[in-house]
Amino acid sequence: MPYKNLQKKVSTIISKENLTVNNRLTEVCELLKATIDYYDWAGFYFANHKEKTLHLKAFAGEATDHAIIPFGKGICGQVAISNENFVVADVKAQDNYIACNIHVKAEIVIPLFKDGKNMGQIDIDSNTASAFTKKDELFLEWVNEQVATIL
Repeated sequence: MPYKNLQKKVSTIISKENLTVNNRLTEVCELLKATIDYYDWAGFYFANHKEKTLHLKAFAGEATDHAIIPFGKGICGQVAISNENFVVADVKAQDNYIACNIHVKAEIVIPLFKDGKNMGQIDIDSNTASAFTKKDELFLEWVNEQVATIL
């Protein structure tokens, strides 16, 4: 897995001050989806704490009907409450899973913190069961740390 090479590319995207934050986030999603073969969908959701909802701001992959997710609903909604990483090897084994695509078999959601506050998350879907490892988790935590610098 070319994580070191990806880190350089993510850093380059994040540093593009001539682009809006949303454009940079979309580029990061597109890079992840294009580079890691089992990342079939990548997106950033951001929290509206007053309304207790997550809002999709940038993604790469098939369009989803789930642009707004209530806290507590689905994997993303659970992470909004728990503030903890959630790695799902088999989405069919989850009672509180929101199906975005019938082909998705695994999901990883990593909360995105700024100044200690959960601002949102990165969500990756895979059409491969048990796709994600601890290396993915650590890499995506790093991606979120970079993203937090431009929020």
